[in-house]
Amino acid sequence: MTTPLPSLAAWIDGVALIAPGLPDWSLARAVLRGEQPYQPAPSELPAPSVLPPAERRRASRVVKLALALGLAACADAQVDAATLATVFTASGADGHNCHALCEQLAGDDRQISPTRFHNSVHNAAAGYWGIATGATAPCQVIAGFDASFGAGLLDALAQVVTGQVPVLLIAYDSEYPQPLHAKRDTPDCAGVALLLSPQQGARSQARLQLAPTGEAAQTCTVPALENLRRQIPALRALPLLQQLAAQRSGRCVLDYLPPMQLAAELTVC
Repeated sequence: MTTPLPSLAAWIDGVALIAPGLPDWSLARAVLRGEQPYQPAPSELPAPSVLPPAERRRASRVVKLALALGLAACADAQVDAATLATVFTASGADGHNCHALCEQLAGDDRQISPTRFHNSVHNAAAGYWGIATGATAPCQVIAGFDASFGAGLLDALAQVVTGQVPVLLIAYDSEYPQPLHAKRDTPDCAGVALLLSPQQGARSQARLQLAPTGEAAQTCTVPALENLRRQIPALRALPLLQQLAAQRSGRCVLDYLPPMQLAAELTVC
């Protein structure tokens, strides 16, 4: 007899979202609730003012995105970013830097600059987060292709449950220029951040419980939002964010590794 996998649960204390046409969680809530129409637009990335000048100049689109997401979620929860354990998850990290490296390696001058190289690693955004916030708590960096959001959410929830500490999840993705874009057609950079806590607090917005399921993943009814959900792996979180934006308790199924998906039970405060 197979023992069922246990569910994982935590409280959502902070939320952030940056996506094409959805520059922040405040505007995104109104769109996800259907109170105003979705208007396509390039993703807007705030300048990383928390970085020292030298690192600020070197910051890529991915770094700017991850920092903005994490800091916005911390501001929403009113917590100090430096105190938090973190999980960074992305399907492919920095597409523009990958393209630049491939271009240089295909040419005659193959001497890669140290700055270009250290920005190419998958955990670059996590490193810049440590520089920006001074955080020294444990940090996990995950890549799971199209299942990256689900993998990051599972990891973050497991840490909350086993360690009984808050964990900041930052899921993000970047577009690739051509010719890589023809094989990986992510249209723009986008991401979501969730601050997950073991106990309900004054800033808690909902309780999230996660369990495995074989059901099909939920889709978005607005075609433009569904396109974002399918094309940007970090935005597989959109069905969950729609429930949270509407302050609607209930269940939704999130994409993971078919045939295994993730059933998310949301209980709003």
